[in-house]
Amino acid sequence: MGSGLSVGVLGATGAVGTEIVRLLADERWPISELSLYGSERSAGKSVSWRDLNKTIQIFDIDSHNVHDLVFIATNSQNSQQIAPTLTKRGTFVVDNTSAFRMAEDVPLVVPEINFDSIQPENRLIANPNCCTIILLMAVAPLRRFGKIKRVVVSTYQSASGAGREGMVELEESTRAYLKGEEFSPEVFPNDYAFNLFSHNTEIGADGYNGEETKMILETRKILNDKEIGVNPTCIRVPVLRSHSESITVEFEGDAPSESNVRECLGAFPGVQVIDDRAGNRFPMPNDSNGQGDVYVGRIRKDVSNPHAISLFVCGDQLLKGAALNAVQIGERLFGLNNN
Repeated sequence: MGSGLSVGVLGATGAVGTEIVRLLADERWPISELSLYGSERSAGKSVSWRDLNKTIQIFDIDSHNVHDLVFIATNSQNSQQIAPTLTKRGTFVVDNTSAFRMAEDVPLVVPEINFDSIQPENRLIANPNCCTIILLMAVAPLRRFGKIKRVVVSTYQSASGAGREGMVELEESTRAYLKGEEFSPEVFPNDYAFNLFSHNTEIGADGYNGEETKMILETRKILNDKEIGVNPTCIRVPVLRSHSESITVEFEGDAPSESNVRECLGAFPGVQVIDDRAGNRFPMPNDSNGQGDVYVGRIRKDVSNPHAISLFVCGDQLLKGAALNAVQIGERLFGLNNN
């Protein structure tokens, strides 16, 4: 391609990494060199990208070529070891793990909401938790109607949150259930087929699991509001890909009208409103599967609280909840998207 960007993707064959590689094929990316890295199990495999076959490599921090931009889609331990060294060499790193999300000197970014939190000296940018991104795409625009006091959210999280292995386990357990066969889960602690259960992260002393705690802390950081109340309940449901969330937003003053909320969210980049009461048609995971936008509906006043409005939201966990958000950060870092 001639002169252009040198880009690396760590974890290129995982569920999120695969989507990042696919999104980087967009012609807006002036990539002259794309290096794909994976585990020893994946090394040597060939991946089609644009008109090329790219070979998966083992990443070696001591001998790698310096990239302009690296996406990390592996695990927190790898990121903690790799990201600081890369940034010292001048590489921009967009990290999809939880390793640096709450570090004070690392911006935690949803581009439509707080891209301006990235300062010129920042080379490491953290990608938020998938549920936090999907939540805030619906909640952050509503700040125009006044200060938000509290958010209550229940998540309905798909198997894709546990990567490709989680999706495979849901498929296999469902087949076994329908055949009346025994199935022993390995990825999840409970039977997944036709079942739902509390998110499989450790429960803290306060009774909140790790996923819920992430949503609380990340929401406060992204919105730059340490006082906002966030009360999440995170649940795994037997859906392959998109996450759904039931959200109630409480304002300090009176809640905005339903029509104003629909207008506000419908005009916000990356959000689509599906709110057909007459047809009883609202967002479903099948709507958002494979889509970059977050879908919002069931917009209604909270009849128990004049200060609150309730919503139902669906978003593709692998796209806006992970890979797309990371790629959008990269696009803005290098001026490839002025929206």
